[in-house]
Amino acid sequence: MKFEHIGLITDEKKEGEDWVESTRVWVTNPKEHPFHVEWLRYEPDSPVTGPVREKSHVAYSVDNLDEAAIDLKVLLEPFEVGGFVRVGFYEYRDGTVVELMEYLGDESSWFDGKK
Repeated sequence: MKFEHIGLITDEKKEGEDWVESTRVWVTNPKEHPFHVEWLRYEPDSPVTGPVREKSHVAYSVDNLDEAAIDLKVLLEPFEVGGFVRVGFYEYRDGTVVELMEYLGDESSWFDGKK
């Protein structure tokens, strides 16, 4: 497991946002932030609810998403983003929200805003 970023929720538009249609959220590229921060701005009609939408999260890249998620509570079933990564959101037993990311190719890539 390798640290990727921390996701912080905002109501403010941020420079360089990309649109993720499946979750109806605007996100910034944490690879462009000096402290690996990903800003998330949910649209009012986003299907994302509960801890994923209400709490910050910490993200890690893993070799195998399914294996890494064993013993974690599923908050948001794994889904593919932009053809470059498969992600799932989970809750650790202490309430921490964790995003696990399984890259489908080059780990340095970022999606192109056409999800």
